[in-house]
Formats: sequence, structure tokens, C-alpha cells
Amino acid sequence: MESLALHSLSTSTSFSLSSRTSFLHHRSRSISNPQLSLPSLRSPISHISYKGFSFLTPLSKPHIPHKPIQASSSSSKAPLPPPATQGVKLIPFIISVCIGLVLSPLPVGAWAFLGLTVSVVTNTLTFSAAFSAFTNEVIWLIVISFFFARGFVKTGLGDRIATYFVKWLGKSTLGLSYGLTFSEALIAPAMPSTTARAGGVFLPIIKSLSLSAGSQPEHPTAKKLGAYLVQTQFQAAGNSSALFLTAAAQNLLCLKLAEELGVIVSNPWVAWFKAASLPALVSLLATPLILYKLYPPEIKDTPEAPAIAAKKLESMGPVTRNEWIMVGTMLLAVSLWIFGDSLGIASAVAAMIGLSILLLLGVLDWNDCLNERSAWDTLAWFAILVGMASQLTNLGIVTWMSDCVANSLRSLSLSWPASLLVLQAAYFFIHYLFASQTGHVGALYSAFLAMHRAAGVPGVLAALLLGYNTNLFGALTHYSSGQAAVYYGAGYVELADIFKMGLVMAFVNAIIWGVVGCFWWKFLGLY
Repeated sequence: MESLALHSLSTSTSFSLSSRTSFLHHRSRSISNPQLSLPSLRSPISHISYKGFSFLTPLSKPHIPHKPIQASSSSSKAPLPPPATQGVKLIPFIISVCIGLVLSPLPVGAWAFLGLTVSVVTNTLTFSAAFSAFTNEVIWLIVISFFFARGFVKTGLGDRIATYFVKWLGKSTLGLSYGLTFSEALIAPAMPSTTARAGGVFLPIIKSLSLSAGSQPEHPTAKKLGAYLVQTQFQAAGNSSALFLTAAAQNLLCLKLAEELGVIVSNPWVAWFKAASLPALVSLLATPLILYKLYPPEIKDTPEAPAIAAKKLESMGPVTRNEWIMVGTMLLAVSLWIFGDSLGIASAVAAMIGLSILLLLGVLDWNDCLNERSAWDTLAWFAILVGMASQLTNLGIVTWMSDCVANSLRSLSLSWPASLLVLQAAYFFIHYLFASQTGHVGALYSAFLAMHRAAGVPGVLAALLLGYNTNLFGALTHYSSGQAAVYYGAGYVELADIFKMGLVMAFVNAIIWGVVGCFWWKFLGLY
């Protein structure tokens, strides 16, 4: 989501990526054994933080011969990480207050709470109005979806699915990339955070495969395999998140804000998927191949990857009872999300049913839910953003802003398709100034949707396209999303390449979504 923190399932081991050299040194030693196994998410898990972002990485099981990653100790020669900055980041704070850009002077939840406090203290909002959105169904759907994501990680199901795709398609580097891309698209609707999928499932697998091929991070060998796999997975992840409404928390935030402006998307899960399906699938198919040509790996064949995956699956054993329960529960939840409108079952209620099943059958326990700090953090900032955005609409501020922009567009005699193009491009590239997808949505989504409507763009089409772009611009830079920090922090891709490929793939996605989507959305009757 995506600058939220993704907290680990176990807090027994923790160390900071600010001493990333030490981390990579230990990691490379532990995976140098030629009998490499892919990491298992059912093994003990460590908690890694990087500039405010956190993700999971598994430690080796005790019976595997290579050494597990160890936390730093007093006897270690590795340099101690610099002390964390206390309080607000002063310059981002000043800029955010003065011109309204969300540059993460504090974590999203803390920043949102400060804004809410100011609105109550200044009597802009009453206390009850300020906290009214905490009972919103969409917000609780997102919270419960985080619990589903924990179930995927806890049971090891996400790891197993990705490993099967490596086994089936991993004989070549291109096939390996497609396997990882397709597996992410498959599990995306059940894991509502690209950061969670990146740090909890895919980056550990990519690093293991890369190191086994002699591709080291922060080393000339990085481009042998690791750089390509990281870059491809990073760029494809935005399309996976755009494909499903429940694949990223900001998707649900977008539709909720659209509802506040009177744009109602009926049967939202199905409507979102139908409109995104064709352009997203074309982009998912094109991304590995395009990057294979523009950012080629030095190693073209990976015949050892299927064997590594097969050994990994053998060490995992047969599918467990809890994994089967997880599969069944998610199939039930997705089915209710699809057909819930005709059955009279709301999406949040469907999620509640799924979570109840996981709790009753012991796949998750209540401590798992309590320890899912990302879910409770999301509840806080999401409810605050929704509540404050609705008040901006009620006070007429959004309407005033949109009318000003619409009048300017009319003075240029632009048709609504031309206005759509201009506004979507502006919304997309403004993200260079944001360090958070959710912050971007909270600050600009309502205003841009209102501008679209004032310019004559069909409301549902505008609402969906802004939502899709919110996922696609997550791969622009190394700070544009949570998964960006995770993948860049792995040390395989240079900063210049992140910016260059981010801009190139932004235009590739714009062409694919613009051309394919134009015909597809016309066929669906969105305009």
C-alpha cells in the first residue's frame, strides 16, 4: 500500500537495513551453499526495516545446512546503525503544511491524526464528525483483508504458490520472470498490500535464485540475474494491484472517496476487475518481455531454478490442513465479493465470514489479529482521510477547485477525452512529489475526480482510471511506494536505473492502458 509499514509475524529477531552491507554479507554466506533451497515463510521470520518501511524475510530452518541469518550482537564487528530521527522531519513538515504536499514528515497515521486534531481544535469539525468514518464498511473490509494476508504468510500458502510457478516456468530467465509475475497476480486479491507481497514472498525468492546464480547485490554481478528479476517484479506489481479491487488498500479508498462525490460503482469488485482485466493482463504479459529487451539479464537460461524449486517443495511437504482451509476460505470470500450483491451480502460481511472461519478452525488466532499492526494502523489513517475528505466535499472546497480547473480547460476548447488525458497525466506525474500512494489519494483523488466530472468525463470511468493510475505510479521512483523501498533496498538495481525504467514503463503502461483500454471500456459501455 503503500508506504505503510508491514510488520512481521514474529518479533523474535530484528535488525535494520540501514546497515545493509552487514545484512547482505550474512545473507550471501547463508545462501552460498550449492544445495540452495528457496526460503520458506513457515520458518522463523525476521523483521527488517528500511527508512520507515518494514517487511518480512524468512530465516533458514534448523535442519537446512547453511547458517541462518543472525541478528546483530554486541560482539559483531558490523557498524551500529545510526540512531533513528526523533519526531517530525522538519523540512518535509514545513513543505507539507505550506503547499499541501504529503512528503511523509511523520508516518501516515501520525500525520493524519495531527490533521484531525487541528480540524477539531479549530472547530472546523465536531468530534463526532471527525470520527464518523470509523464505522465505515469499506474501512473494515480493508482491515480484515490484512488478516487474510497474515493467513497467507502464516500458512506458507503464498510461498508455495510462487514456488510452484518457479518450478513450472523457471527454465529460462524470461520464463522465471513470468512465473513470478503470474504468481503475484494470482495471490494479489487475497493480499491487499504490494509491500507485503514484495517483502513477504517475492523478494526472498528472487534473492535466493539470484545468489545461487552468482548474482550478488551491490556488485558488478548484480545484472547477471538479480537486477532484471527485481526490476521486472517491481514494474509488474502495479498491474497486479490494479487488476483486483482487494489487491491494494488504496483501491478501496479511491472508490470510497468517489462515493462521497456521488460516483457510485455498482458491484464494485466485479466492475473494477472487468474494466482492468484486459489492459492489466496485456501489461503483465508485456512487462517481462519489454524489460528483457531494454534491461536484459546477462544470464538467459536458469536450468537449475526448477530443481531448486522442486527441492523447496519437497522440504515443505504436502499441502497442510491450514493451507487447504486458507484456499477454501479465500475462494468463498472472492465468490461472495463477486456474487454478494445478488445474494444481499455486503463485501465487508463476506470478509467477516471468511475471518470467522479462519478463527474457528485455528488457522489464525486472536493474537495474530492483534499483532497485525498494519491493519490497525490502516484503520486509523484510512478512517481519518475518508472523514476529512467527505468534509472537504461538504464544505464546497472540492467543487470550487474543480470548477476553477474546468473553466480553464473549457477556455482551451478541449473535448472531454482530451481533458481526461490531460488530467490523468497530471495526476500520474505529480506523484514524483509524493512519498506515499495513500497520501497522494488522500490529498488529490477527490479534487481530480471532481475536475474530471466538471470537464464532462463520465464519472465511473474517471473514478476507475484514477484508481488504476494510483497503482501504476507506484513504480516511478525508489520512494513512490512501499514496495519501491523494498525492492530498491535489496541492492540489485541502481538508483539511476530505477528512475529511467520507471519513466519508460510509465509510458509503456500509458500506451497499453490507453489503446487497449479505449476499445475495452467502450465495449463495456463505460463511455
